[in-house]
Amino acid sequence: MGEIKVSPDYNWFRSTVPLKKIIVDDDDSKIWSLYDAGPRSIRCPLIFLPPVSGTADVFFRQILALTGWGYRVIALQYPVYWDHLEFCDGFRKLLDHLQLDKVHLFGASLGGFLAQKFAEYTHKSPRVHSLILCNSFSDTSIFNQTWTANSFWLMPAFMLKKIVLGNFSSGPVDPVMADAIDFMVDRLESLGQSELASRLTLNCQNSYVEPHKIRDIPVTIMDVFDQSALSTEAKEEMYKLYPNARRAHLKTGGNFPYLCRSAEVNLYVQIHLLQFHGTKYAAIDPSMVSAEELEVQKGNLTVSQEEQ
Repeated sequence: MGEIKVSPDYNWFRSTVPLKKIIVDDDDSKIWSLYDAGPRSIRCPLIFLPPVSGTADVFFRQILALTGWGYRVIALQYPVYWDHLEFCDGFRKLLDHLQLDKVHLFGASLGGFLAQKFAEYTHKSPRVHSLILCNSFSDTSIFNQTWTANSFWLMPAFMLKKIVLGNFSSGPVDPVMADAIDFMVDRLESLGQSELASRLTLNCQNSYVEPHKIRDIPVTIMDVFDQSALSTEAKEEMYKLYPNARRAHLKTGGNFPYLCRSAEVNLYVQIHLLQFHGTKYAAIDPSMVSAEELEVQKGNLTVSQEEQ
């Protein structure tokens, strides 16, 4: 149990990438936690937004691999925000604080929904250059919990954890996926009542994405073909909403492919970011591009061979 937590990779990550804490709101209790790794000269990095149960370090495998290829990557953990507008306002202030005009966003589940809402919120003065939406959704009504959204703040932590755990895979899974689930359960345990209640509120509060406001943003939709918390209807809705989006399908990976299928996820992230190489919105150090493109071609070859 807890293989990932004691793995050399995770320990190397924790010992080499510092966790920063930043306050951008007037309320001192609203603290953003983040890992910022890779070349600081990059002004349009890739930012990772976690799911309800996640902390910033659930993306450690992406941070290690992508920074090794020359990308600047930031993984975030949200403060306690109770509505989407408040979140978007806080996130905008964070980007201002970090002096980042535009960014690429990778959002997992709730993180993907918040990424879309932020792109929509800033559409008149765009701050989002592209989106990678992993196991994500565009309308909170799919969870059929909009009526309970206003009562999460009253519930004790153990009850909130039970609600989140109800969406975790319960059937037989391979050992790597089992390790990913163990790690996410451990991360869930580290969250306090208000953190969990606020995230569940954001996840279930009645809201949907307005596609006409973000239709010009390049999008990659990443999803899995095996069991995940998302229904087929929710996935179909995303395809309809973004008809021109690139699709990155993983045969397996469950709810947390970035942990248990990290090589494939990292490859799809690289493929998505390739289109911005050579522009001012590149997330990679220009001197690293040729070596990184060779890696992508090798990875592409491996993925296509596996599919045959």
